[in-house]
This record gives sequence, C-alpha cells and structure tokens, in this order.
Amino acid sequence: MNNRAVLEVIALDAQDAVAARSGGADRLELVRDMAADGLTPSRETFARIRAAVDLPLRVMLRLADGFAPGDVDALVHAARELREEGAEEFVLGFLDAHGNPDLVTVERLVAELKGCRWTFHRAIDGAADRDALRKQLADVPGLDTYLTAGSAAGVDDGLPVLLAEAARRGEPGYDKQLLVGGGLRLDHLPALRAAGLDAFHIGGAARPQGWETPVDAQAVRTWREALDG
Repeated sequence: MNNRAVLEVIALDAQDAVAARSGGADRLELVRDMAADGLTPSRETFARIRAAVDLPLRVMLRLADGFAPGDVDALVHAARELREEGAEEFVLGFLDAHGNPDLVTVERLVAELKGCRWTFHRAIDGAADRDALRKQLADVPGLDTYLTAGSAAGVDDGLPVLLAEAARRGEPGYDKQLLVGGGLRLDHLPALRAAGLDAFHIGGAARPQGWETPVDAQAVRTWREALDG
C-alpha cells in the first residue's frame, strides 16, 4: 500500500511548476495574484504550465478577493475556457452573506466542469457552520477535497478542529480528503500525521524569500522529506 502523503504546492507560472516538481510536489494549485489570496490564472498560463510539467494541476476559479463569487457569468466563462485548454481539476468555494455555502454558484460551476474533480478551498474556514457546510456539499459531483486550516486564522488556531474532523472520517460529510494548508509549518506535521491526515498544501513555505520570488526546489524538498520521514 502506498502511504505517501500528498504535497500540493501553489504555482504562479511554469518556473514555479518545474521547481515544485523537482522538489517532490505531487500536485500544483495554479493561481495568479497572491495579494488577493489567489485568483484564476489565464488559459495561457495554464497551457505553459501544462506543457512544462506532468503533475496534476488544480486550477483556481476565483475572480476577486474574499468568498463572494462576484460575476458568476465571468466565472463560468473562465471555467469553460480552462476546460477547453485541457484543465481537468479545479479549486473553488463561495459563501453567501450569512456564511453559508453559495450552492447556486457552486452548482452552476460544477455543471460547467462536467465531472471534473475539485477542491472546496478555504472558504470553509470562513463558514458560519463547518459541519452544516460539509453536509450541504456532501453530494455535489466532483468534490473530493477540502483545503482548510481549521480556522480563518490559520493552522495554529485551527489544529484542534483539524484533529477533530480527522477523527470523524467516514461520517456523512466527512468522506472527502482534508488538505491542510494556511499558515502550515513543519512543526505542525507530527500531530497532523499522527491523526491520519495525509495531504498538505504550501505556498509561502515554498518561497523562503517571499512571494516576490519563485518556488525554491530545496524548500519543497524539505517538506517532501519531512512527510516521507
């Protein structure tokens, strides 16, 4: 049995993608504009990254900062363009004004994705009721992962929530993979791995000199070795 933990790295361009692959990443999340916490990349950027690496690529569907969807027609158009370019995996997640999942927007996008696998991103950390959100999304096609820190403030605050949710694996709404990310540090890994968590997401940790610099393959390798050790 393969017990290798998934290591997902944020990539902004082909240079990031190649470095992340060299360091041992299993999958990439493709975004632009990290000043807005990651928005949808262009189809041209997706095409360049797809040509550069053979890793699975999860493409962000998000056009503005925050968890409101904004222009849903524009989101659908972006999803359609990326699908035409060959994208097969996505990241999305929207809340309404009350902190509930925006099911209308999610379902409209999922219909456009036509069976593609996707991650509900850290909007879960801003939800009014995480448990209710999971149950509302339980049967939405393609959803296989939640990207979460357990708290909007990051893994330091959210660690107890992550451990509690890991313990509920298999219950209704808790059958999706937990992808831990958001202020994740190496010293968090022992407790998370001991709880059976097996997927981890890094962005800034792959860029020790800051977001103005590209992914550092050695930084990614440090995470790979920590997960494999």
